[in-house]
Amino acid sequence: MGVLFQRLLPIEPYWSATDARVVTLIRLPRILLALVSGAGLALSGAVLQGIFRNPLVGPQVIGVSTGSGFGGALAILFFSSQFMMMGFAFVFGLISVAIVFALSRMHGRSPVLMVVLAGIIAGALFNALTSLIKYVADPYDKLPAIVVWLMGSFATTTYKTLAIAAVPIVLAGMFLYLVRFRLNIVSLGEEEAEAMGVNTDRLRWMILTAVSVVTAAIVSAAGIVGWIGLVVPHIARMIVGPDHRRLLPAAAVIGGIYTLWIDNIARAATPAEIPLGIITAIIAVPVFGYLLKRTQAKGWKHD
Repeated sequence: MGVLFQRLLPIEPYWSATDARVVTLIRLPRILLALVSGAGLALSGAVLQGIFRNPLVGPQVIGVSTGSGFGGALAILFFSSQFMMMGFAFVFGLISVAIVFALSRMHGRSPVLMVVLAGIIAGALFNALTSLIKYVADPYDKLPAIVVWLMGSFATTTYKTLAIAAVPIVLAGMFLYLVRFRLNIVSLGEEEAEAMGVNTDRLRWMILTAVSVVTAAIVSAAGIVGWIGLVVPHIARMIVGPDHRRLLPAAAVIGGIYTLWIDNIARAATPAEIPLGIITAIIAVPVFGYLLKRTQAKGWKHD
């Protein structure tokens, strides 16, 4: 902390030049990306649960995570550039949501159930393609890199990675925050929302596109980091209630802190860094089970 605040406070240096470089060049971009990514995933999850009026919905519902995962794995197989990997992950994440859009359209509209089913189909497709990539990859070189990357990690974060990922996350996150008032209206029901002048189908696809941008940017930079967008909104809802004007900023703050905490555990728990996806699943499964039981007992409030 002293390294970060020495320019603002009269702190006598008690660290070496090497320590300062480690903090500013390695630790700081990693911390910032963890905060931004966690906030983006939690915000996306809260918005999706609101627009679908379903507490079991998360960013994975539209298949964008698996699409981005396939794109990143494909880039690792054929290229050695991190920039290419991020680009492929981002592009295939958007392709995934385009597939969901095409599959779910019925008579000019996209019913909620069709969107969810289309997301499952797209996710299954890209999971199969990713498995194919693993099958043909060199088991001594490419395959380990693909497997480790797919499990999620902020270990390779640089300021360049942070800049490329943070810009779309922040811009799309700002849009999601701006629709908080319409989400409260949609929570009343689709018919009631349309009677009040809200085009629910168009709003849903604008939100899905923004969530896709957020998720694809995160996956392109850190691999697949699961469960955060599903569990954190429930925790935020327990604290501040269902009103999206308070829920969305609370979810973003809690998501950022939670992801940073998970990343610290991944980095420091063992001599070899543990992939994020393993820890998020281990922690989130019992937590989500408790939240699900609590939801069944009290009923999920979305209005």
